[in-house]
Amino acid sequence: MSEAKVFLITGASSGMGKTTAIDLIKKGHIVYGAARRIDRMRELEELGGYALKMNITDELSVKEVVDHIIKKHGRIDVLWNNAGFGLSGTLEETSISDAKYQFDVNIFGLARITQLVIPHMRERGSGTIINTSSMGGKVYTPLLGWYHATKHALEGMSDCLRVELKPFGINVVILEPGAIETEFGAVAFEDLVERSGHGPYKPMVDSYVNVMNKYYKPGSSSPTSVISKTIEKIIESPRPKTRYLVGKMAKPMVCLRNTFGDRAYDKVIDLMLK
Repeated sequence: MSEAKVFLITGASSGMGKTTAIDLIKKGHIVYGAARRIDRMRELEELGGYALKMNITDELSVKEVVDHIIKKHGRIDVLWNNAGFGLSGTLEETSISDAKYQFDVNIFGLARITQLVIPHMRERGSGTIINTSSMGGKVYTPLLGWYHATKHALEGMSDCLRVELKPFGINVVILEPGAIETEFGAVAFEDLVERSGHGPYKPMVDSYVNVMNKYYKPGSSSPTSVISKTIEKIIESPRPKTRYLVGKMAKPMVCLRNTFGDRAYDKVIDLMLK
């Protein structure tokens, strides 16, 4: 392995973030996991990593984490913006306050921690920023409109950031997972029926829940190790790709929309919900 890198991984208390953090620690890297549920990151500490409590929507919390790492190591080589969640419900029936919180976590919190890390990377003339988008940043499904809105926004923001930071030797990479064995399904759909399952959209919600229960049942998605291997590939490449579309259904779904267009993609969604 090349020289150990200093990582800051948000959303490292479960799923993709936790698995990757553990694998990176085992490979000798200096890994900081940041999340609200610090108790779920004890394994990182037991393996020699670090766990920091952080709320991505709290400015002071985010600043304290970045300052702590810089003070101790003088640098952050890789920032993996992995924290995020999926809000489910129709556009009409989701409150604007809930929608704003979705953007606060998936976009504005991510943007703020990135703003705090960039000056340190720019000063060193190197660094890698990995933003977790989704295949949902390229395609769409009903009842997840606000979630898709954040991921589509993240795609555009990351593209602009990549061009802005290129002169300073900083790579910006977009990670676009498909169906991965994480808490996403349970969290994204836990409020769906309550929010949109009793009104005019009930037939669509019922069909969607049935489809998603099959789609996200244990063993039906790609393991989190797929993401861990992808992160390693990114950091080991002298010139990483701008996007990594990985995991179950990711490439087929994006290819379907890109090749046949929106109307054909809409028909596929209609068939899924029948």
